[in-house]
Amino acid sequence: MIQARKTLIRSACLITAAAASMVVLSAGSAQERDLQLAAAVGQPAPPPVLNPRHPETYVVQKGDTLWDIAAKFLRDPWNWPEIWQINPQVENPHLIFPGDTLTLVYNDNGRPAVTVTERGPVTSGGGVDRLSPRVRELPLENAIPAIPYASVQAFLSRSVVLEKKELAHLPYIVANRNGLVAASGQDFYARHATAAQGSLYNVVHLGNKLVDPDDNAMLGYEGIYIGQGRVQRTGDPATLHLLDSTREALIGDYLLPEQDVMPRNFVPHAPAQEVVGQIIAVMDGVALAGQYEVVVLNRGSKHGLDAGSALRIYQTGKVVRDDGGGKGGGQGGAHGIERGTFGKKVRLPDEPVGTMMVFRTFDRMSYALVMEATGDISVLDTVRNP
Repeated sequence: MIQARKTLIRSACLITAAAASMVVLSAGSAQERDLQLAAAVGQPAPPPVLNPRHPETYVVQKGDTLWDIAAKFLRDPWNWPEIWQINPQVENPHLIFPGDTLTLVYNDNGRPAVTVTERGPVTSGGGVDRLSPRVRELPLENAIPAIPYASVQAFLSRSVVLEKKELAHLPYIVANRNGLVAASGQDFYARHATAAQGSLYNVVHLGNKLVDPDDNAMLGYEGIYIGQGRVQRTGDPATLHLLDSTREALIGDYLLPEQDVMPRNFVPHAPAQEVVGQIIAVMDGVALAGQYEVVVLNRGSKHGLDAGSALRIYQTGKVVRDDGGGKGGGQGGAHGIERGTFGKKVRLPDEPVGTMMVFRTFDRMSYALVMEATGDISVLDTVRNP
C-alpha cells in the first residue's frame, strides 16, 4: 500500500512537472514549442512548414533574392537553412545563380529539401555552356543576394549610424576656406584625413542621438549625409574639395571613407538565441517604415544577432483607460457595470505587423531591412524571434 502511494505521488509529480514545462513553453512561438518538445523526448524536430503553393521546381531568375526564393518554398523564409541541401564538393555551395534549377525533394526520412538539380547556362567564348558537373567560374557578385541590394545600396552609402566610441577616431572638418560653412564647389580643411590624394570621403553631420529605451544608454548618433569631399592636398590638416552637397558643411562635421556596408553572401535564419528588442530609429528621416526601408535596432552582435537574422515586428500595444463595462450601452446599459479595474490603464496586446532581416551589426545596434509590412511600423515597436 505504501509503495502504491509512493508510485502515485511520483506520477503526480511527473504530471505536475510536465504541466509546468508546458506553461513555460507556451510563452514561445508554436515552432519553438515543437522544437523544444522534440528535443525533450529525443525525437527529431518537425520539418519546416512548406508554402501551400510551393513549386516542385523553380528556375532562378535575375533579380530574385534569397528571401524571395525561400518564400516560394516555405511559409517562413527564415527556415531556409533547414531545407537547403548543399553539395560540399562545390566551392561556395550556399551561392545560387540565375539560371539554376532548384528542385523540392524528400529525404529518406520524409523531410523536404531543396537542392540544385541543374546549373544555369553561362556564356563563355561566345556560346552557352552547361557547366555541371564541371567547376563553374562565375564572379561571386553574380550570385543571388539575400535581400534586394540595389534598392538599398544608394541609401546605405548616404545614411549611417555612428557609434559613440568611433567618433574619437574619425577625421573632421577643422575649418572652411571661405568662412564658417562650405557649400558645393568650395574647399575645407580636415584633421586626421590620411587617405591619398584623389580619395573620396562622405561628409556627415551628427543627427539625433540613438538611445536604448531599456536603460537610456546613448548608443550613438544618426549620421546626416552632407555631401562628398575629394582630397586635393594631403597633410594634417588636409585640403578637400566639396564636390556636391545637400546642405552646408559645418566645422566639426565628420568624414567617413566610402565603404560597402552590405555583406552579400548570407542566408535568412532565425537568431541562435532568444532576442527581444525595439526599433530605435527609422532611417532617411521618415516617421513610419514600410517594405525595404531600413531601421535601427537596440540589439546587436552582443545579443546574438548576425547578418541574416530574421525577426518579427510587433506594433506596440496602446495604453487605454478601462472605464468598466456597460459604458457603450451594451449589456450594462446606462448603469455602467464597474469592476475592480475601473479607471485604471490597460495595455493592449502587441500585434504582428511585419518581418525584417538584419544585414549589419554593431555591438549593441543593428541595421535591419523590413522585408514584409502588413501595418504601420514605427520607433519603439518591438522585435523578437519569429
